[in-house]
Amino acid sequence: MKKKACRKCQVVFATDKCPICGATSFTTNIKGRIHILDPAKSRIAKTLEINAKGEYAIRVR
Repeated sequence: MKKKACRKCQVVFATDKCPICGATSFTTNIKGRIHILDPAKSRIAKTLEINAKGEYAIRVR
């Protein structure tokens, strides 16, 4: 199954609904991905305001 990204929170997933925010608006046009393992210690997660671990798209269209 092709991965898609939520337009609202940019998390990358393969299901029909976003596991983080529950939105059903998504795209398959993803530009770059980032994996957050520990959002409490990650400077990138703080900059991007990410509070949950997982795979995120850097840019969605």
